Amino acid sequence: MTNHSELRLEDKMQAFAELREIKTTLAAKGWFPATSGNLSIRVGGFTPEQFTFAISASGKDKSVNTPSDFLLVNEQGQPTDATGLKPSAETLIHKEIYRLTGCGAILHVHTVFNNLVSELFWERKSIPVDGVELIKAFNIWEEEAHIEIPILPNYTDIPRIAELVENAIVPRVPGIMLRKHGIYAWGANCFEAKRNLEAFEFLFEYVYRLQLLNKS
Repeated sequence: MTNHSELRLEDKMQAFAELREIKTTLAAKGWFPATSGNLSIRVGGFTPEQFTFAISASGKDKSVNTPSDFLLVNEQGQPTDATGLKPSAETLIHKEIYRLTGCGAILHVHTVFNNLVSELFWERKSIPVDGVELIKAFNIWEEEAHIEIPILPNYTDIPRIAELVENAIVPRVPGIMLRKHGIYAWGANCFEAKRNLEAFEFLFEYVYRLQLLNKS
């Protein structure tokens, strides 16, 4: 296990570069409106008790790249280096997902469709998806697969949300929705997390439009 103080500068810089690239890609899709959303990547070794991840700094315009877009935090969500940057307000949710899944990257975006379906299925507490091809993006291969994407309440008090993450995680579904807020999608690395995020967003739009068709 790598101690926080032993992380190599090149590992830190590589993590920041990966986040910068994916941030630019997702910002171009309009998935970070009004400085919303956050993204992170694990750096160095991992145990559930000790790990480090790079995360986006709070309040940044994600359509613009600057030298102060990201910082390193530990398994408590606290900066590992002296910095004037503030980690994203939702860092505690990221650290719980890392602790519980051992994943390598987490992407969180706010879109119209993910907000709409989170409200549409709020009473169910999950978003149902039946037999859509892009479910295969999650390595689910059975015919006419059915998944339920969990929805958590969007409390102002972030620690209250973080406490709910453990019971909400569905092992084969790499994502959690916050009601009228946005999706957290994760994967073994940035490539996989991005693939899963894009699949979720396609499925959210599909589910919403199907609901409209069924009601017409």
